[in-house]
Amino acid sequence: MTTSLYALWPFAWWLLAALCGAATFYAISAALTMPRFGSAALVREAARRARALVLPPVSVLKPLCGAEPRLYENLATFCEQHHPRYQLIFGVSSSSDPAVEVVRRLQAAYPGHDIELVIDARVHGSNLKVSNLINMAEHARHDVLVVADSDIAVEPDYLEIVTAPLADPKVGVVTCLYSARSIHGFWPRVGALFINEWFAPSVRVAHSTGSRAFGFGATLALSRGTLERIGGFMALKDCLADDYLLARFARDHGLATVLAPVLVATDVIEPNFRTLWLRETRWLRTIRSVNPAGFASLFITFTSPWLLIGALAYAVLYQGSGGVPLCAGARAALAAFGTSTAGGIIARLALHARSSAVAGAFWRDLPLVPLRDALLLLQWLAAVFGSHVIWRGVRVPVANADGADAAERVERAERVERTARPAPGEARVVSATRRRAAVEVTDGR
Repeated sequence: MTTSLYALWPFAWWLLAALCGAATFYAISAALTMPRFGSAALVREAARRARALVLPPVSVLKPLCGAEPRLYENLATFCEQHHPRYQLIFGVSSSSDPAVEVVRRLQAAYPGHDIELVIDARVHGSNLKVSNLINMAEHARHDVLVVADSDIAVEPDYLEIVTAPLADPKVGVVTCLYSARSIHGFWPRVGALFINEWFAPSVRVAHSTGSRAFGFGATLALSRGTLERIGGFMALKDCLADDYLLARFARDHGLATVLAPVLVATDVIEPNFRTLWLRETRWLRTIRSVNPAGFASLFITFTSPWLLIGALAYAVLYQGSGGVPLCAGARAALAAFGTSTAGGIIARLALHARSSAVAGAFWRDLPLVPLRDALLLLQWLAAVFGSHVIWRGVRVPVANADGADAAERVERAERVERTARPAPGEARVVSATRRRAAVEVTDGR
């Protein structure tokens, strides 16, 4: 029976075996590359090299919106940097934003630090975060800029490490990976696995193959000269994936993107399934908009469903024989499914173990691994067919990145800004409709 079943569709069996094998190979690669970034030895060496340089002063731009959990604690880590001279600029669009009080507390707690709060309601495009950055950039006094999301916490040598590579004139943007911390509850734990056991390993695997097509809102360090070459933040004012495109525009000018070895920590706070689903499908659809080919290949990175498929295929071939000897092709396919399934289970467990930084997290979260991988597959399918993202209750269309190069984008942005700029003495008016349609999106968090 099995031999005849195999003889009917040999190509289908081997295609399935190849896909299961590819998923296992990815899981092995992801597990092996886990120590590549964030290891104590790499960070210490990067900090030592940074301190050997004469580091220029830095302006750190932190766009804020609302009082997130642990906001004060996260922002305070930027006030504990070893860097000899840096300016902290926090920006909000309204004086009633709860983040204002948090910044005031920081200013009181660190009176010797150069901390500036920018409250500016001007909107320059559909991306509110970029509008915030445009307003904040006017207050930056230094020629090295670091843009960092509000929900990250950093170590004291972070600023030295991420700005040191900019001493090389061939480097355009320095970015870095992040690890997730779940804040209260079941679904934040599931969300943390999204980052720690899928997103971060996939970046490491891509980086190990030579890819440098990165740009994460957790950290974007660049010089003022690089920012001006790509047209400033104004070139990103209508971009959904502004962090990714900032680095890509710099690469379009022949400048390299460097992935720093330091890891920062980010908080996952989504309290229920719905909010987690919306955030993660938004992330995947954003990936689809800027990298369709890369998005199409993501299905192979969801390991657990492929392990289940491989195990079922093995069972069908093995149990369906009914004592009848298998043909050579069926025996080879059986061995392929068995090998890929066993190897994939070991690799997935190793990846989970290496991602479990907190003591006891391995056993606590182990039952969530199949759920996490299955949920990723469903979200990927939803992202394939979806044409919108939901951000803070607003339904926003996702447009594929067009083929225009950076120069064309900059020219278009400057032309729109010139025509929209009010005459001297004339107030700029932003309609309520324009504000509701705006979107503030980084790398999915």
